[in-house]
Amino acid sequence: MISKLTIDRIFETARIEEVVADFVQLKRVGGNYRGLSPFTNEKTPSFYVSPAKQIYKCFSSGSGGNVVGFLMELEKMTYPEALRHLANRYGIEIEETERTDEDKEAISRRESLYLLNEFVAKYFSKVLKREEEGMQVGLAYFKERGFSNESIERFELGYSLSQSDALLQEARSKGHSKELLIELGLVMENERGAYDRFRERVIFPIHNLSGRIAGFGGRTLRSDKKIAKYINSPESEIYSKSKLLYGLFQARKEVVRKDLCYLVEGYTDVISFHQAGVENTIATSGTSLTEDQVRQIKRLTNNVAILFDGDSAGIKASMRGIDMFLKEGLHVKTLLFPDGQDPDSFARSKSSQEVMDYLAENVRDFLVFKIEFLLAEAADSPIQKAEAIREVIRTLALIPSDIDRDVYIRESARLLQVEEKLIYSETDRLRQKTDQKSPPDRRPTMALVKEVPTDEGVESREKEIVSLHQERHLAHLLLTYGTHICRFMPIVDGKFVPGTEETEESVASYIVQELETDGLVFQHPVYASIFLEFQKAVLENQIIPDAQYFLRHEDQSIVREVIHLSEGKYKLSDWNSKGIYPKSDLDTLERNVRESVLRFKEKMLHHIIELRKNDLQIAEDTMEIMSELYQLLQLQKTIQRLVGQEV
Repeated sequence: MISKLTIDRIFETARIEEVVADFVQLKRVGGNYRGLSPFTNEKTPSFYVSPAKQIYKCFSSGSGGNVVGFLMELEKMTYPEALRHLANRYGIEIEETERTDEDKEAISRRESLYLLNEFVAKYFSKVLKREEEGMQVGLAYFKERGFSNESIERFELGYSLSQSDALLQEARSKGHSKELLIELGLVMENERGAYDRFRERVIFPIHNLSGRIAGFGGRTLRSDKKIAKYINSPESEIYSKSKLLYGLFQARKEVVRKDLCYLVEGYTDVISFHQAGVENTIATSGTSLTEDQVRQIKRLTNNVAILFDGDSAGIKASMRGIDMFLKEGLHVKTLLFPDGQDPDSFARSKSSQEVMDYLAENVRDFLVFKIEFLLAEAADSPIQKAEAIREVIRTLALIPSDIDRDVYIRESARLLQVEEKLIYSETDRLRQKTDQKSPPDRRPTMALVKEVPTDEGVESREKEIVSLHQERHLAHLLLTYGTHICRFMPIVDGKFVPGTEETEESVASYIVQELETDGLVFQHPVYASIFLEFQKAVLENQIIPDAQYFLRHEDQSIVREVIHLSEGKYKLSDWNSKGIYPKSDLDTLERNVRESVLRFKEKMLHHIIELRKNDLQIAEDTMEIMSELYQLLQLQKTIQRLVGQEV
């Protein structure tokens, strides 16, 4: 792990204007720089870099962040990769934090496995291009499929000789151990000895998102039906088939740039599509789609198009994938190729422009495709049609957005020729059944949210957060005035009483203690993360963080929000960062903080009361809920009285 001292040195040394200039042509405008956004295809520059604050802001895409965040956004680097990139650029020696011997051994072991895979990939590539068998069998196969030399290089394709232990002998001659080869599944053992797992196959290296080779896929060119056509590396410390997508490393930048991912089934589908100019294409490598794979795609785009060939069984298997994407909130399109063709054969038979035109003209909404397919399968069977309707309803129930679900229910009713109210009723029943499996904690307490939600789909959920405005204002107060000391008036018998002994504490301490007492945390994931940082500092008597601390945060969603809060009415001035505040702000700060905390409590309490009122309408035993409501309403009156005192 990179030490905090090294991270601080990187942030202090790296100049964001210099790093951005490697990717964007910048022109000075006053104290800032401006250029065309690297994230969109804009024609008028709206991308700004501030050398003074060491941040960037892209008004066309809405993104913003620090120098590390810029590299993570543009180059799709991980946080450590971006730090190492900057350290290398500025000649900063990286210090690692002290690890146990077990940690060091584990890291060294993982690195050894990656290095072995890299050696094996280079060996397979060399065999393909230089060995007679490799050229006559493997290279001839790739050329027959129309793969260019550039594609062969880009995807690091190779070939494994028919000699049973060719790889084993080569690896051992270069100092690699047989044990590691066996662990990675490159070599197998039986009673007759060790042999190469991928012998006599063309090789497709499988990269992880950072570009390292995690495993291999191999295709036999023999017609023997007793031999599996494709095999993959077995699960290992660095290879997990359910978490990897073929071609994602090569496609990631285009997926982000086009905000769309084409999903196909096999290795050759990906390569043929990339070669045809559709470089935002990835594959599941012939395996069933997993939740981990869906989430990897979601990190890059919310839009996916699943490409089917004409195989009915394959389409049915892929229907589950559609449901998984919908459950994660992605927008799904589908496309069916002409009978007898798959993405690979279609791309090889058409020009690049014809492929792109076909995709643009034939991609369809998932729901229309699914309904038409299921109805065709049902034919004239009433029983099968009823099951098709139930299957569509199960899919509709997975759509998280109320608006999207409503639109799709209306369209489904029209296509299925079923009454809308029936589909609404069945969809609601399924969703309620799912919710009942993990019922929310609705005891009469203000601790409505106990866990910090994830940052996935934040923008789409903001409208559902009842206390959004209050949370944003409290976050602004924490970031701007968190360390400032105020004298806070105590509450006696549900009232603020002037003249009584006041409590002297920091703004951060007051806000944290007030929310901690009532078990409250923020609902917005980013504001919740910011609050938890302050909470930890206050409760553990640590140094209270400031805005500059968060501008260097590892979580780029936090960095972006701090930058957002620095704009307009929430401007974080350079004076604030030095602990110097405008007198007008300080004059009303104590009252502003008290009122903001009360407004937040009032909003949350109102939301809880409304939830309990809804429960009252459907509950069989109403006495307990009525008792809880009475307590909550009394608390609401107290808070409203306090708010009235502030006003």
